[in-house]
Amino acid sequence: MDFEISTKGFADIIDITGNVSEAIEKSAVKDGICLVFCPGSTAAITTIECEEGAIADLKRALEKIAPMDSDYQHNKKWGDGNGYAHVRSALFNPSFCCPVENGKPVLGTWQQIVFIDFDNKSRKRRIIVKIK
Repeated sequence: MDFEISTKGFADIIDITGNVSEAIEKSAVKDGICLVFCPGSTAAITTIECEEGAIADLKRALEKIAPMDSDYQHNKKWGDGNGYAHVRSALFNPSFCCPVENGKPVLGTWQQIVFIDFDNKSRKRRIIVKIK
Protein backbone atom coordinates (compact mmCIF):
# COMPACT_ATOMS: atom_id res chain seq x y z
CA MET A 1 0.00 0.00 0.00
CA ASP A 2 1.16 3.53 -0.75
CA PHE A 3 -0.04 6.80 0.71
CA GLU A 4 0.86 10.45 0.26
CA ILE A 5 1.47 13.14 2.83
CA SER A 6 1.97 16.87 2.46
CA THR A 7 4.91 18.33 4.34
CA LYS A 8 6.25 21.77 5.23
CA GLY A 9 9.94 20.78 4.96
CA PHE A 10 12.58 22.07 7.38
CA ALA A 11 12.45 18.98 9.67
CA ASP A 12 8.67 18.69 9.52
CA ILE A 13 7.89 15.62 11.63
CA ILE A 14 4.64 13.79 10.88
CA ASP A 15 3.23 10.85 12.85
CA ILE A 16 2.39 8.14 10.30
CA THR A 17 1.68 5.34 12.80
CA GLY A 18 -2.03 5.37 11.95
CA ASN A 19 -1.35 5.12 8.22
CA VAL A 20 1.02 2.19 8.75
CA SER A 21 -1.41 0.44 11.11
CA GLU A 22 -4.18 0.85 8.53
CA ALA A 23 -1.97 -0.64 5.79
CA ILE A 24 -1.22 -3.65 8.01
CA GLU A 25 -4.92 -4.07 8.78
CA LYS A 26 -5.83 -3.97 5.08
CA SER A 27 -3.10 -6.51 4.25
CA ALA A 28 -4.71 -9.20 6.46
CA VAL A 29 -1.20 -10.28 7.57
CA LYS A 30 -1.44 -11.36 11.19
CA ASP A 31 2.21 -12.17 11.87
CA GLY A 32 5.10 -10.96 9.73
CA ILE A 33 7.20 -7.94 8.87
CA CYS A 34 6.28 -4.40 7.83
CA LEU A 35 8.63 -2.22 5.80
CA VAL A 36 7.92 1.52 5.50
CA PHE A 37 9.92 3.37 2.83
CA CYS A 38 10.07 6.85 1.32
CA PRO A 39 11.71 7.33 -2.07
CA GLY A 40 13.92 10.39 -1.92
CA SER A 41 17.22 11.59 -0.50
CA THR A 42 16.02 14.40 1.79
CA ALA A 43 13.61 12.55 4.08
CA ALA A 44 13.63 9.79 6.67
CA ILE A 45 11.41 7.42 8.57
CA THR A 46 12.15 6.59 12.20
CA THR A 47 10.48 6.25 15.59
CA ILE A 48 10.19 8.64 18.50
CA GLU A 49 7.78 9.47 21.27
CA CYS A 50 5.82 11.94 19.18
CA GLU A 51 5.28 14.69 21.75
CA GLU A 52 6.31 18.35 21.73
CA GLY A 53 9.32 18.02 24.02
CA ALA A 54 10.90 15.04 22.25
CA ILE A 55 10.25 16.65 18.85
CA ALA A 56 11.89 19.93 19.96
CA ASP A 57 14.86 17.98 21.36
CA LEU A 58 15.29 16.06 18.09
CA LYS A 59 15.16 19.25 16.02
CA ARG A 60 17.75 20.89 18.29
CA ALA A 61 20.03 17.85 17.96
CA LEU A 62 19.65 17.88 14.16
CA GLU A 63 20.73 21.49 14.03
CA LYS A 64 23.87 20.62 16.04
CA ILE A 65 24.73 17.53 13.97
CA ALA A 66 24.02 18.93 10.48
CA PRO A 67 23.25 22.67 10.73
CA MET A 68 21.26 24.28 7.93
CA ASP A 69 23.70 27.17 7.55
CA SER A 70 26.89 25.10 7.29
CA ASP A 71 29.11 25.05 4.19
CA TYR A 72 27.99 21.99 2.12
CA GLN A 73 29.70 20.88 -1.08
CA HIS A 74 26.29 19.80 -2.40
CA ASN A 75 25.09 23.41 -2.25
CA LYS A 76 28.14 24.58 -4.19
CA LYS A 77 27.53 22.05 -6.94
CA TRP A 78 23.73 22.28 -7.23
CA GLY A 79 22.87 25.64 -5.68
CA ASP A 80 19.68 24.33 -4.09
CA GLY A 81 20.66 25.02 -0.47
CA ASN A 82 19.57 21.63 0.86
CA GLY A 83 22.93 19.97 1.50
CA TYR A 84 22.03 19.65 5.17
CA ALA A 85 18.84 17.74 4.21
CA HIS A 86 20.83 15.11 2.33
CA VAL A 87 23.22 14.62 5.25
CA ARG A 88 20.37 14.35 7.77
CA SER A 89 18.53 11.85 5.59
CA ALA A 90 21.64 9.70 5.23
CA LEU A 91 22.06 9.64 9.01
CA PHE A 92 18.46 8.53 9.61
CA ASN A 93 17.69 6.42 6.51
CA PRO A 94 14.59 6.43 4.31
CA SER A 95 13.05 3.25 5.75
CA PHE A 96 11.82 1.60 8.92
CA CYS A 97 11.01 -2.04 9.57
CA CYS A 98 9.06 -3.63 12.42
CA PRO A 99 7.46 -6.95 13.29
CA VAL A 100 3.72 -7.48 12.86
CA GLU A 101 1.94 -9.46 15.55
CA ASN A 102 -1.79 -10.09 15.73
CA GLY A 103 -2.30 -7.75 12.76
CA LYS A 104 -0.61 -4.77 14.45
CA PRO A 105 2.84 -3.17 14.29
CA VAL A 106 5.00 -4.08 17.28
CA LEU A 107 5.90 -0.77 18.90
CA GLY A 108 6.72 0.34 22.42
CA THR A 109 4.08 2.07 24.52
CA TRP A 110 5.38 5.56 23.69
CA GLN A 111 6.87 4.76 20.28
CA GLN A 112 5.36 6.19 17.11
CA ILE A 113 6.50 5.87 13.50
CA VAL A 114 7.32 9.29 12.08
CA PHE A 115 8.20 10.72 8.71
CA ILE A 116 10.71 13.58 8.71
CA ASP A 117 11.02 15.91 5.73
CA PHE A 118 14.41 17.60 5.93
CA ASP A 119 14.18 19.46 2.60
CA ASN A 120 14.03 23.26 2.39
CA LYS A 121 10.55 23.44 0.85
CA SER A 122 7.11 21.96 1.24
CA ARG A 123 6.32 18.88 -0.81
CA LYS A 124 4.06 15.92 -1.34
CA ARG A 125 5.78 12.73 -0.29
CA ARG A 126 4.94 9.15 -1.25
CA ILE A 127 5.27 6.52 1.45
CA ILE A 128 5.41 2.84 0.49
CA VAL A 129 4.32 0.17 2.98
CA LYS A 130 5.06 -3.52 2.30
CA ILE A 131 3.82 -6.24 4.62
CA LYS A 132 4.75 -9.94 4.40
